[in-house]
Amino acid sequence: METTHQDNLHKLYELIRGIKFAMFTTVDARGSLRSRPMTTLEAEPDGHLWFFTAIDAPKVAETRRDEHVNVGYAEPADNRYVSISGRAQVVRDPARIHALWRPAYRAFFPGGPDDPRLALLRVTPCEAEFWTSPSDIVTQTISMVKSYLTGDPQDPGEHEKIQL
Repeated sequence: METTHQDNLHKLYELIRGIKFAMFTTVDARGSLRSRPMTTLEAEPDGHLWFFTAIDAPKVAETRRDEHVNVGYAEPADNRYVSISGRAQVVRDPARIHALWRPAYRAFFPGGPDDPRLALLRVTPCEAEFWTSPSDIVTQTISMVKSYLTGDPQDPGEHEKIQL
């Protein structure tokens, strides 16, 4: 059975569902990678990830210079790890900002959803890679010991690259 683009997006968004923070990586002016924690506001079914940012933040200048970004998600308690490579674009859309706004964001943007510094970063994923394991730490430890004693390789779980 052939996997469709929508199937891949659905799988990707199921993997990141419930993971509150991501590490958002850009390329700075010297070509070095810079990562910072960010909250994913929305993962759209059509393939976009949305983040709030200050328009004067270094990541805005970095994404304007080089739109290639990486967004990394980790949920160790569930053994879910996802790396998304994509392209970022700065968006100034007051209607979307209002739709995504939550009162807690006032800590970062005191002017609320109409704060002149507030902008959006939209990431369009190009590809993703994920690692999952259905086992808890006890089961993984037992599997590791069994592998060591028998010489049989340990089942590492699922690992896949997804083209988007």
